[in-house]
Amino acid sequence: MATTADFKNGMCLDIDGNYFFIVEFLHVKPGKGPAFVRTKLKNVKTGRILDKTWNSGVKVDEVRIERRPYQYLYKDDMGYNFMHTETFEQVAIPGESIDGVQFLKEGDICEAMVHAASDTILTCEMPTSVVLEITYTEPGIKGDTATNTLKPATVETGAEVRVPLFCETGDKVRIDTRDGSYVERVERAKS
Repeated sequence: MATTADFKNGMCLDIDGNYFFIVEFLHVKPGKGPAFVRTKLKNVKTGRILDKTWNSGVKVDEVRIERRPYQYLYKDDMGYNFMHTETFEQVAIPGESIDGVQFLKEGDICEAMVHAASDTILTCEMPTSVVLEITYTEPGIKGDTATNTLKPATVETGAEVRVPLFCETGDKVRIDTRDGSYVERVERAKS
């Protein structure tokens, strides 16, 4: 059990049998009336954000979460198969539980949030950015140097991203897994 005074970002709460991560919180002490805590909670299963206001001092059920590294192996009809990097235990995780799953490739290391008591995986987070090779994109036109103009490109995982005009097939680019945006070109294609 914890109280609203113990709230911190990333804390996991059990509310009516559902698990929520605290995305942000704010302790408010108005000039008139009792203090309260305003929170934004992310549902672990659905990923939806919920705004909730708590009276100050309310007791809540805290869920103990462990972060464990897992390496992606392959995908089959059971889901995405991962191996714990320390114990070599293999586990299948459904795609809905993995943030940025469209950028996942074999060998990537992800961090899984595991319920400590039941040892079940709640969600899996990819690194904030990954380097992927462009497998197809329209060729850029020589001399076309318009700034902030993007074109569609398909990367090695099959996901489609928007990249600047100067990127070509074979280039390696860094992609932000949170929103699928282009960050930078890492390596130019060999001509």
